[in-house]
Amino acid sequence: MSVLSGAFTLAGAREAGLRKDQVYERVGAGEFERMGRGVFIVVGSLDPTLESLAAATAVQPLATMCLTSALVRHGLSDEIPFGSDIALPRGVRHPAGFGHVTWHSFDRATFQIGREALDQEDGLFAYSAERSIIDAFRLAHDHGSDAAITALKRWLRQPGHHPSALLAVAKSFPKAYPAIRSALEVLA
Repeated sequence: MSVLSGAFTLAGAREAGLRKDQVYERVGAGEFERMGRGVFIVVGSLDPTLESLAAATAVQPLATMCLTSALVRHGLSDEIPFGSDIALPRGVRHPAGFGHVTWHSFDRATFQIGREALDQEDGLFAYSAERSIIDAFRLAHDHGSDAAITALKRWLRQPGHHPSALLAVAKSFPKAYPAIRSALEVLA
């Protein structure tokens, strides 16, 4: 029997030599935690802020941390999110049973823009700081413009960040571009 680590599905547990009843016995013993329908984590094996993302990735490899979760990871927001914001390409089914995940569907044409592998975390992805700021502006009607402006101010104060780099990425999002450009004119 192979050893499970991180997040896994029931199919992965089966490949490791565990039956479904054995997985649920270990859930009861506190060794595993059920994260969603048919997906589990090994308790204590992951950074707690990445558990939902790892579990989502076990089911949908394209799962990507986005919006508030990504802004917090990049130090661009002080919000304490109730759950994780995770994006999938539009048309991809969101995994069921994830209690602390807010799912987002992003356009397939722009889904890969700014998508980066997380350091030290094999197979986990988050949007870059630039893409996260753009998404905050794009979705300000849902999340409020304060979060977008705060994130932009913090990003501009960090060494090595230049408005031209943000605008270069923002050109792929024509509806958000004017708002970002206007904010940069005021702040930069």
